[in-house]
Amino acid sequence: MSLRLAVLAFVSCLAACTTTAPIAPGDREPDETMEVDPLLSASGVAYREIAEAFITPATPADNIDSPASWRTRDGQRWLIATGKASDVLVVYDGDTGKRLRTVGGPGTALGQLQRPNGISVIDDYVLVVERDNHRVQMFQLPDFKPLLAFGGDDLKQPYGLWVRAQKDSYEVIVSDNYMSPQNEDLPPPLAELDQRFKRYQLRRVPSGWGARLMETFGDTTQDGAIRIAESVFGDIAHDRLLLAEEDVATGTRLREYGLDGRYRGRDIGADLFKAQAEGMALMRCEGGAGYWIATDQFKDRSVFHVFDRVTLRHLGAFAGRKTANTDGVWLDQSADARFPQGVFYAVDDDQAVAAFDWRDIATALSLPACRAG
Repeated sequence: MSLRLAVLAFVSCLAACTTTAPIAPGDREPDETMEVDPLLSASGVAYREIAEAFITPATPADNIDSPASWRTRDGQRWLIATGKASDVLVVYDGDTGKRLRTVGGPGTALGQLQRPNGISVIDDYVLVVERDNHRVQMFQLPDFKPLLAFGGDDLKQPYGLWVRAQKDSYEVIVSDNYMSPQNEDLPPPLAELDQRFKRYQLRRVPSGWGARLMETFGDTTQDGAIRIAESVFGDIAHDRLLLAEEDVATGTRLREYGLDGRYRGRDIGADLFKAQAEGMALMRCEGGAGYWIATDQFKDRSVFHVFDRVTLRHLGAFAGRKTANTDGVWLDQSADARFPQGVFYAVDDDQAVAAFDWRDIATALSLPACRAG
């Protein structure tokens, strides 16, 4: 065989003979156990297509999971995303998508991260869930000064969180997706799902910040249990928690709980979600009006369902031109020249973050104007 033919044969084998390595059990997420990838193109779901305002540069090595945003003192919008594989927080310009810096690195010390998943920003603080350190870490902006790590004695497989300010403290609800001890691909029996969520109180103490576990909760009935738990988000004005049930075997959907952690006997989207219910965000309008956005995680392109904030009636759905396989999302209602009515962020295929101008969403779905409330 000539050298040229040998080279061509080698290149051909690289293209055709190489197989994708299976995901190691330790790296696999609860939404990565399906045998066939669900595709929007084959789903029949009705949606409006919206062009992304931008998509950040793709960095597959980071394995981007969830975004959040914050405004600096001089008005710059920062977009902060968790990198599960690189064990960092990736900071972008929230108006352009330009990558600015990274924070953290692998380890167990304060300021280091292991498999960061969920993220939330409140006031001048960033809270990050670390699956493999079994904890939540709190940083202060703009310097990302590590302040506190908590939950290490309680959390087994934490993924998502929701944070709200109280009079002199913060309340943090963390989803804990511990699986069956006998088979890590299966949820435990219903009776053992009463600790699916942990509620913490964060309060200033003389040495800085302290955290206290207030309670654990989770419905254990056939109808109300959360078998695969990641995304959780709350609406204080309507005393409501929405929890994403990702278990396809029993029917993926959103479940309505009260802020007290009790299931209200109501599900949302059981006939709408065809792939996997994922990240949620809330647009708050004056007078208690507004919109919920919830993700259906198709592998080729994600669909984002929009619901009325008060009634939870379905108002429509949209998809980007490219954005796919979305885990976390974040809605920033603050206005600037680039996004006068706010911006919706959604992770794109584990490697980037897409931005959608709220004006484009409202126009596509004929949503009434929203004055922040």
